[in-house]
Amino acid sequence: MNYKIFFIIILIFLSGCKLDTINKTIDYDNKFYTNKGFALVYSEKLIKDKITKKKIDNRSLDIHHSHLPKGSKVKITNLLNNKSIVGNVSKKINNIIFYNSIVSERISKELEINPKQPYIEIKEIKNDSIFISKKSKTFDEEKNVANKAPVASISINDLNSTIKKKTKNTKINKFIYSIKVVDFYFLENAEILKKKIIDDSDIKNVNILSINKNIHRITLGPFDNINTLQKSFYSIRNLGFENIEIIKND
Repeated sequence: MNYKIFFIIILIFLSGCKLDTINKTIDYDNKFYTNKGFALVYSEKLIKDKITKKKIDNRSLDIHHSHLPKGSKVKITNLLNNKSIVGNVSKKINNIIFYNSIVSERISKELEINPKQPYIEIKEIKNDSIFISKKSKTFDEEKNVANKAPVASISINDLNSTIKKKTKNTKINKFIYSIKVVDFYFLENAEILKKKIIDDSDIKNVNILSINKNIHRITLGPFDNINTLQKSFYSIRNLGFENIEIIKND
């Protein structure tokens, strides 16, 4: 088929369809579900606010998720420090639209999740895949070891040198994020959708990032605070896009 004729057909198709029919698929990495976004750390307040009805044992490695079914194994990575752990989906819930999961307090502590930027990646683990966690002790075992350990001595360090060392080694993570909407193979199709989003919504900060000649990504932003990020996230979600990702700008 002549390329020009093919593109005209695509143009007519995209122009004629509603935004809520353009992206109904979930993004997979080699058929593995993956998503980058913000997590909610479980507390009793989430029950009171009716965000979830099911409790999470804070000693567990359980998460609640909106896409993956109960029993799914997932690799959870804190994208700010690259620490990872294997968790389990204990419940599938539908009302955590902006957040990509609810994680237990133990997961939050193990991964040292920043409450101001709880930026994590959730990646599905299939039965035939292997992920080795360096930490194998249970939460209770760790507490028992800590409680039984004798205190041999107390040393006093130079506070000023400690502060200097921490300041030098601590990476400052500024809040600058974009929203990844969808990837296109053809640049022309990305341009069509960009115009359609701008014309059919209040969203104006729509960008096309060409990763390479075959990947043209539509993004929103960047955003320097969570309120504007969340507002745009809900706006694009209302147009029918499902597996939206939040991307940290370097």
